Amino acid sequence: QVQLVESGGGLVQPGGSLRLSCATSGIIFSIRPMGWFRQAPGKQLELVATITNSGSTNYGDSVKGRFTISRDNAKNTVYLQMNSLKPEDTAIYYCNARRLPGLGSYDYWGQGTQVTVSS
Repeated sequence: QVQLVESGGGLVQPGGSLRLSCATSGIIFSIRPMGWFRQAPGKQLELVATITNSGSTNYGDSVKGRFTISRDNAKNTVYLQMNSLKPEDTAIYYCNARRLPGLGSYDYWGQGTQVTVSS
């Protein structure tokens, strides 16, 4: 049974910080590319950040310099450190385990965690 469980969302003031966690089970975490996506009301799903099994990272333009993705293979967990938060960062944030090459692999998604940036 594959599970991705996000936590750490909540209400924060503009300029504040928040750290999201995504705890995984049922996958071989150490070989999986992982990522964070978000969806704001009325907008399409947006790439936030990705990290490969080797630690290479990629960020969406809107979060570069403010957000940091990391992973702890010993804990099967991926993190998203969010600094200098802006109201436009308000969204539901989803954790993603990217499918592996081959016919029998699938993307997996967490249930999402709400981040609200407001004064």
